Amino acid sequence: MEYYPEEFEEKLGHRFKDRGLLIQALTHSSCAHEMGDISLSNERLEFLGDAILDFVVSELLYKEYSDVQEGMMTEMRAAVVCEKALSDYSKTLNLGNYIMLGRGEAHTQGNERASILADTFEAIVAALYLDGGIEVASNFILPFVRARLKTVKTKGIGDYKTALQEIIQRNKGEMLTYRLVEESGPPHNRHFVMEVLLNSNVIGRGEGHSKKEAAQNAAMEALELMGCL
Repeated sequence: MEYYPEEFEEKLGHRFKDRGLLIQALTHSSCAHEMGDISLSNERLEFLGDAILDFVVSELLYKEYSDVQEGMMTEMRAAVVCEKALSDYSKTLNLGNYIMLGRGEAHTQGNERASILADTFEAIVAALYLDGGIEVASNFILPFVRARLKTVKTKGIGDYKTALQEIIQRNKGEMLTYRLVEESGPPHNRHFVMEVLLNSNVIGRGEGHSKKEAAQNAAMEALELMGCL
């Protein structure tokens, strides 16, 4: 393939040894279908990039946010690797200008669609990792994540219990309850596990250093499983 985006490579700050990795990262499945070989698409790279993003962000939060509990770290990570966040990162790179799309996707401006931008960003992360290792991938990811975390951390833990209650009460007759299922640890470092039930069915489970935190995390898990976060 003759096409190679050297200008975009410069934006990434990495000179690829295997140029095919960057080409594949930028190849949407619609383009691969038109070329007659779906294996050329970025879908497998996207899968790997998603896991690398989670790892890099998790390590950052563990090392640099030692005062933040697990439930809040989960929320912070979700906020900086969600589709909206990845799409925003992509736009700062003008990534849409370099994605190779099939004719149909190109006609409907698929290069501006948040889902395609986010998926391609993940594929690029994987390509950087495979070509240069975890340090190269981390150096690319972390500036975006650190900048976004500055706004995320100030918001604090959301009131997931209220959000969940507002959703459930739309259906008459449905009832939410919370129950303590485990309590352990010394007095100065208690550990609680709470479950949230919809009628008699468990829909979320959360842990924390207080019953309140555990209940919030249980509600957050329920909202995530319901696709509301």
